[in-house]
Formats: sequence, C-alpha cells, structure tokens
Amino acid sequence: MTIAERRPVPPMTADERTTLESWLDFHRSTLAAKCAGLDDEAARQASAEPSPITLIGLVQHLAEVERRWFRRVLLGAELPTTALGGPFDPTVPDGGFEVSEGATLAGALAVWQEEIRTAREACAGVGLDATGEFQGTPVSLRWIYVHMIEEYARHNGHADLIRERVDGATGV
Repeated sequence: MTIAERRPVPPMTADERTTLESWLDFHRSTLAAKCAGLDDEAARQASAEPSPITLIGLVQHLAEVERRWFRRVLLGAELPTTALGGPFDPTVPDGGFEVSEGATLAGALAVWQEEIRTAREACAGVGLDATGEFQGTPVSLRWIYVHMIEEYARHNGHADLIRERVDGATGV
C-alpha cells in the first residue's frame, strides 16, 4: 500500500466544516504515513545539513501546535508552558523540533495522536465562528483550521524530504 492509499481523500463537494476537517485529517494522515515503518534511528535522521529537523522532531512539533491552537487558544485552557505550551522537554525552546536523547518515534506519535483526539473533542459542537484568543486578538475556529492545514502542509514537505533521505521512499 502506498502513502497515497493510506490517506483519506477529502470530499470534493462538501460543506465548509467537512472540507476543513477533511483536509486537516488528510494532512495528519500524510505525516503518519511518512513515519510508517521507521525505527527510532531512522526517525532521528535529519534531511540535510545544516537543518536538524527530523521526523520525530516534526511529530513533536505538530503535537505542540495541536495543543496550542486547539486547547490553549480555542478553549483557553491553562496548560503548563513548555516550548510552545506542550508536552515535550521544557528546557528546549524550539517548539518540539529538538529531540531529547530518550525520545522515541512511538512515544512522539502517541502524544501527537492524543493531542489530535483532544483537538477533535474540543471542536465537536463548536461553530466555525466561535473564537478563542491569541496574543490578545480573537481568532475563529475557521482561522485555526486553515492555519493548521497550512502548518501541516508546510511540514509535510519537510517530511517528504526527510523520508526520501532516510530510505528513498517518495510519494504524495
């Protein structure tokens, strides 16, 4: 099964919310597919000097981003502040990109999946015009969805390059 076959294809005719949620899930699935079948050593490989970005780091970062936008911004949850307000090493101010010595791909994926589950729960029943607050400015759930889609799309491009470097696997 190819990476493309493992992802849910967003419907081409759907309402706005379904379209936004489907595209976000598509990009979440893309990242998971880019990590599939790798061991920790492979998931720690960077794409190319001087970039230190790895697949574990990308997963950690996107867990942080999920946590920040859906829990802290949309819900206004008071969560411990580490990096971007998430579950990874509080001494590393890079939003999860830096991988600690004991970090594993399975561990990062588990935290990321939990943040996705929590994000889905946070959004259930909340209208697209509902707002949270970011740096003193109201921000709608619609805006958060669009931002998350572009965040994943950008980082999935990084994941493409990293995975190709690791084992030659390519695919959209």
